[in-house]
Amino acid sequence: MSQIRVNDLTFYYEGSYDNIFENVSFSLDTNWKLGFIGRNGKGKTTFLKLLLGKYQYRGTIDASVRFEYFPYPISESQRNMQGCELIYELRNECEEWRVICELEKLGETADILYRSFCTLSLGEQTKVLLAVLFSGENEFLLIDEPTNHLDFEAREKVKEYLSGKKGFILVSHDRDLLDACIDHVLVLNRKSIEVQSGNFSVWWENKQRKDSFALAENEKHKKEIRKLRQAARKTSEWADKNERTKIGFDPIKENDRCISTRSFIGAKTKKMQSRVKNIEKRIDRQIEEKEGLLSDIERTKQLKLEKLAHYKKNLISFADYSLRYDDSEKAVLDGISFNVESGERIALHGSNGCGKSTLIKTILRKAGYNGIMGNVTEKGTCDIASGLVISYIDQNTVGLCGKIEEFCEERGLDRSMFSTILRNLDLDRVQLSKDISEYSEGQKKKVLIAASLLTPAHIYIWDEPLNYIDIFSRIQLEQLLLEYQPTMLFVEHDMRFREKIATRTIEL
Repeated sequence: MSQIRVNDLTFYYEGSYDNIFENVSFSLDTNWKLGFIGRNGKGKTTFLKLLLGKYQYRGTIDASVRFEYFPYPISESQRNMQGCELIYELRNECEEWRVICELEKLGETADILYRSFCTLSLGEQTKVLLAVLFSGENEFLLIDEPTNHLDFEAREKVKEYLSGKKGFILVSHDRDLLDACIDHVLVLNRKSIEVQSGNFSVWWENKQRKDSFALAENEKHKKEIRKLRQAARKTSEWADKNERTKIGFDPIKENDRCISTRSFIGAKTKKMQSRVKNIEKRIDRQIEEKEGLLSDIERTKQLKLEKLAHYKKNLISFADYSLRYDDSEKAVLDGISFNVESGERIALHGSNGCGKSTLIKTILRKAGYNGIMGNVTEKGTCDIASGLVISYIDQNTVGLCGKIEEFCEERGLDRSMFSTILRNLDLDRVQLSKDISEYSEGQKKKVLIAASLLTPAHIYIWDEPLNYIDIFSRIQLEQLLLEYQPTMLFVEHDMRFREKIATRTIEL
């Protein structure tokens, strides 16, 4: 057991407007199971790469352990290797028997090491890479979003596996995974970094309590400042009024006054002006105490969407529907039967490769949207209501590039409204001038979400919309969907999101 000490860390990307980290200091224990929490684009992956020595920085990072990072970068040629060859490419000191032991803990047999890596499912690929990651010794592991694109069963296996390990930093936005696997949190707040003991729920409860206290204190300070300013204004008015009586008086009406009274009035005015200065000092102290109270509060702004009403209640119907790609012998969809009615929010649930995305692309194709599927053979019926307008989010962000104005022009979106939604999803204003290809994966996903929210539709079809999306934005989207209750068909492996949003779940 040893310490990782970060002292006065400052880092910024060349050409960037702001520092990613500025004079940051904290310590971590290498025996902890750390969850790394923070907004998209705030520097979580950057910090992991600083630990790996990928970038130059100011300050110091002292550690007596070696770091290992997940996911491993894999080249196209490596993807065609068998797993047993690939593990030595990734870590030349790796021992195959150790990898096999770790695979067993993940519920997989050694057989998958003797197949081409590219032929494995996403879940199997993740498990192989995790087994390689944990097959070493005396290392502190940096695990960056291991469950994206994994189905529920694979996530449960990874969750169970990680809960039995220690000595890692886990970057994840899956609240259920964080609760099961971690005993400390490392949090990138808006203006600070903090380390706390406990899992996600413990931290979240503490944060809400702390934020409530800060808001109450802020209101108390504001009231006190208002009272002090009123008192200062009245006292200043009295002093000015009193000062004006020093010169000139009516000897008949003010027969008790004489020329020597001026010095008394001047002394009284001076005392009142001194009181004003004291009040102003108290105001300054109150303002100083108030500053910083709200600096770390996450303010999630309200989102909106414009749902359309369709004249038909039944929007989509599948009846004993089957689909097979012509270059495959096995049907991707087999005997599917269900309806999507107006007002329903249906979650498609099933393992990777069971046909969820294929089903969505089928609906898009039938409705006249671009659904690239290749040549297929279909049986049964798939009926789409006439004139159905769909707002779609693809699970894939590959190919997103160009300026915001180009993206809006290509999709016929109002740039001003689009930028407002992105700002409400916590993209900094400076990000809006960058090329989308420079965004983090979470920020790219927010571009797709913003485009969908700005598109009026009868039904919103979202394919894994929350991959890479931070916890605060997930909660923000949950609040939006529960308020507006649009008709939806979606795929999402975040269990808590699915349980809150879905009115019905279809098992594939």
